[in-house]
Amino acid sequence: MSGIDVITFGCRLNTYESEVMKAEAAKAGLDDAILVNTCAVTAEAVRQARQAIRRARRENPKARIIVTGCAAQTDAAGFAAMPEVDAVLGNEEKLTAENYRRLPDFGVAADEKLRVNDIMSVTETAPQLVGHIDGHVRAFLQVQNGCDHRCTFCIIPFGRGNSRSVPMGAVVEQARRLVENGYREVVLTGVDATSYGTDLPGRPTLGLLAKTLLKQIPEIARLRLSSIDGIEADRHLFDLIADEPRFMPHLHLSLQHGDDMILKRMKRRHSRADALAFADQVRRLRPQISFGADMIAGFPTETEDMAKNSASLADAIGIAQLHVFPYSPRPGTPAARMPQLDRRLVKERAARLRETAERLQARHLASMVGTRQTVLVEMTGMAHTENFTLVAAPDLIPRSLVTVTITGHNGRHLDMQPQAASAA
Repeated sequence: MSGIDVITFGCRLNTYESEVMKAEAAKAGLDDAILVNTCAVTAEAVRQARQAIRRARRENPKARIIVTGCAAQTDAAGFAAMPEVDAVLGNEEKLTAENYRRLPDFGVAADEKLRVNDIMSVTETAPQLVGHIDGHVRAFLQVQNGCDHRCTFCIIPFGRGNSRSVPMGAVVEQARRLVENGYREVVLTGVDATSYGTDLPGRPTLGLLAKTLLKQIPEIARLRLSSIDGIEADRHLFDLIADEPRFMPHLHLSLQHGDDMILKRMKRRHSRADALAFADQVRRLRPQISFGADMIAGFPTETEDMAKNSASLADAIGIAQLHVFPYSPRPGTPAARMPQLDRRLVKERAARLRETAERLQARHLASMVGTRQTVLVEMTGMAHTENFTLVAAPDLIPRSLVTVTITGHNGRHLDMQPQAASAA
């Protein structure tokens, strides 16, 4: 191979940062290199990253393999010990060309491979100017990094550091650049995006940032949030939900569980009642909105009744896209020291919660049959409606916004018939 290849795991923020990494590595003159941007959310994500690194070395024996991301930040020594790995960069170090210029020679000792500093010492997030997101028709835009909360199951604060926000002016500049490059939809991303602004002068909120973007850049056709914590939603966000058609009617909620005792043991800041009240308020403001959510099955001490409470909460809210994670103990977190469930039971409960997810998805899809929708066509022959429902669109032009009639579904995605040949 020649050039720079990037293998990305995990969240939309990682996808955005992979573009920064590729540009910075190229600026440093790096060639014949593979950058692996890892995720640490689950043990499975870490396993997949290690597997990908070994495969990359088999297929590219002469390439330089550089590993970074949250898993590399939290277990730098472990990745440095892999013989396939030439260097390990921390989450902060991966974003600057200087660190790609300072890479060690091949065959050095594990400790010489490391370029990983204390992420907790980082107090600012520098704006990164990205012109495009490779392979995506939606532009991801980082507005925040890190997290000040310490949920008992989560290792991510130790991979990302404390919460820090990108100044509003820099976000507007970056969004304008992306729109000028042809992106119709912008997705605001962060580790804890709803904490945006708490470290900035005047303490602007995520909702105010979104309002400002839509006001100053009228060319933004569609604006989304990648994920939110409903307990932190601000009045500006509710205003957008109620009154702004360019703010898309879809929210991905960080629920994690549906039982109050488990939520308390997770050290979450919301209760079951809070989640229900938030969803009810949002639906009153925008009836056509859909919800996605993350939930963990098999958390330590979870009983059968507690597990059923997660399924019933997802049902009560009407989650259209439910992402189910079997609980995975992350070393160094408080939950890893709690009484653990048998792994077979964890997998069984995750499977049952996924059955609920499939039923709720089918119900949501059925509710959209016969409606007219405006879809943004992806590069893959699929498209997304405004409420982020997947539509098969094999004959439509990628990057176009097209009005279609929904004609049916197969339990996974919608089928459609275009209303017009021209883009909306």
